[in-house]
Amino acid sequence: MLELITALRAELDNREAQLVKQLTSVRAERDDLAVAERVLARLTEPIAQESLTSDPVSGQAGGRPGVLIPHHKPGMDEGSLPPDYQSIIATVRRASRPLMTREVGEALGVEVSVKAKRELLRGKLVRLADRGWLRKLPDARFTTHP
Repeated sequence: MLELITALRAELDNREAQLVKQLTSVRAERDDLAVAERVLARLTEPIAQESLTSDPVSGQAGGRPGVLIPHHKPGMDEGSLPPDYQSIIATVRRASRPLMTREVGEALGVEVSVKAKRELLRGKLVRLADRGWLRKLPDARFTTHP
């Protein structure tokens, strides 16, 4: 019986040594991935900064050609925007007060009861605000610049 216990202990010691080697290997690989992530972040940071400051270009959205929304500059009119974005700005401009996404959607005839359609519109409103065409207020209402 003692021989059996000794043999089992030796087998467990062997398995433990193998697991320690595997754990060391996994940790080293994980550390390599962390380094790769940091290097990638450093390499892509200048590209991301450049895209924020550069003029917009045509691109693809969903595999279809599309126009990226340009940043608003003084003297620039909505004519440089796609028609659906022009309609959004016109709707917000016509309002006598800041509007919620739901209100903009109702004015445009969007099915605001469908969350996906409302969120798509909200994304467009936020995109217009991020690029200076609209102003997003802290209460999530949108207005044009004074």
